[in-house]
Amino acid sequence: MKNHNIITVVAYLLLCCSLLPSSTTALLLPLPTQRIVSRPHHNRQPTLASLHATSSSSINEDDSPRTLISKGMNSFRNGDVSTSLQYFDKANDSVPDNKLTPYLWQRGISYYYLDNFQEGHEQFSLDVRVNPLDVEEIVWDIACLARMNDSRFFPVENQMSLPKGKKDRRKIMSTVYSLFRNDGATEYDLREAGHDSNISDEFYSLFYLGLYCEIRGETSKAEMYMKMAERSKYATGAGYGDYMSACARVHCKLRGWVV
Repeated sequence: MKNHNIITVVAYLLLCCSLLPSSTTALLLPLPTQRIVSRPHHNRQPTLASLHATSSSSINEDDSPRTLISKGMNSFRNGDVSTSLQYFDKANDSVPDNKLTPYLWQRGISYYYLDNFQEGHEQFSLDVRVNPLDVEEIVWDIACLARMNDSRFFPVENQMSLPKGKKDRRKIMSTVYSLFRNDGATEYDLREAGHDSNISDEFYSLFYLGLYCEIRGETSKAEMYMKMAERSKYATGAGYGDYMSACARVHCKLRGWVV
């Protein structure tokens, strides 16, 4: 009788867990500032076979939002941007009342690389509302706005900004922010800021110099900077698992810039 009661209690607890709303898993998701970094995979490059390996896999209706986002990020890392967007959209749809939407910065990046700049702008605008101190959200929004309009007219209109008196905790991002907003920093300033710092800052300076030049229509310089970012010590070593390192690799592949 005692054992039966224990089994009954265990069964009840399992049932309760199964009835938890899927939206609770959103609490476990990374915030927009967290560029997930895994252990480096030295000299590991995606094979041609792996680039679209995930495109044929169906989306499991029972996957949690966290799992769907993870699969979307893996699809993006493998160069399958379209499939990554499908996973991010499914994750978003699986959480009621759009509670997950402002945290899907990964979806905004996929929108950019699929040339869906209006959707990217809308995504990053929502992201900034919940994470107003992340310069990268603002910068990607500026990139989307610039690509939506004529790149000759820079800076873009209606660009977002940090709250007055606030700044991103990452030192390199102050220069990135100033450059994209045309607030005084120059291309040279960002290049030097990265060169005189650690390997992470060096990568981020090169990556955002590449993005900056691209949205201004300076393709040759954009290619030079982005290829340098892809083969930097950070992107090929300790920061290989950083999602932005994957962005550099995907960026070069989509543009046909062979490193």
